[in-house]
Amino acid sequence: MNRVFDFMESPILDIRDVSYKINNRTILDHVSWQIDKGTHWAVLGPNGAGKTTLLKIACGYIWANAGGAVYRNGQALVDLRELRKSIGWATLSLTSQIPHGENITRTVVSGKFAQLGLCEYAGQEPQEADFAQACEYLSEMGCAHVANQKFGTLSQGERQRVLIARARMARPLLLILDEPCAGLDPGGREMLLQSIQHLAETQQRMGLILVTQHIEEIMPVFDRVLALSNGKIIEQGPKENVVSPQLIQRLYGISARVLHSADRYWMVCD
Repeated sequence: MNRVFDFMESPILDIRDVSYKINNRTILDHVSWQIDKGTHWAVLGPNGAGKTTLLKIACGYIWANAGGAVYRNGQALVDLRELRKSIGWATLSLTSQIPHGENITRTVVSGKFAQLGLCEYAGQEPQEADFAQACEYLSEMGCAHVANQKFGTLSQGERQRVLIARARMARPLLLILDEPCAGLDPGGREMLLQSIQHLAETQQRMGLILVTQHIEEIMPVFDRVLALSNGKIIEQGPKENVVSPQLIQRLYGISARVLHSADRYWMVCD
């Protein structure tokens, strides 16, 4: 008899009954979430919902200090450094830590070595192939034209796309995009969202998580949604089953209609 389970792939991340507290205040309350290879999730939730804490646990920056466990590829995690090797995180908060005078290609290459500002050490010297790979990733994000510019000269939208290219240098199994459209004007937002859509379509083995507060940013390729409020998951599953006026009311406390057009969702307040 064949053992079917031998041929089933384990999830990239399996977050099981995780809780987290600060000063006896519950930030996450028995959260369970499974992310399979090549799946694309959007994470919705208001400020203070626990999204950042959940991401930090997922990325291995903090432990689940009030119970639960995290598994990567079916293995229990005891070394947070190993977890971080398989997950890329692109967040605007990194921009203040990247040298503004650094060449963009070097900024992207720095992601391979988990550096903020590329430094060359013995045994960690970037190779010509690394710079070629960086240029390829920039091109895929529509940023080939900025490869020789300085990081500090870029627009906010360009910085976000460069950060995504940088996160890809470690060839992660999972890439987390933490509110990438925050602060962008409508044109910049749509350009970035189209780049993310293209990335997800072409990198089918890499999982993607888009963190947002806006349902209109859930591009067609994101077919699953997790909704978080007050440290608890209130909904998760296929987006057509999750995104609804009732969800908007529960998350944000407002009455709204949800329109569906061009395989995207749009919120119209009543």
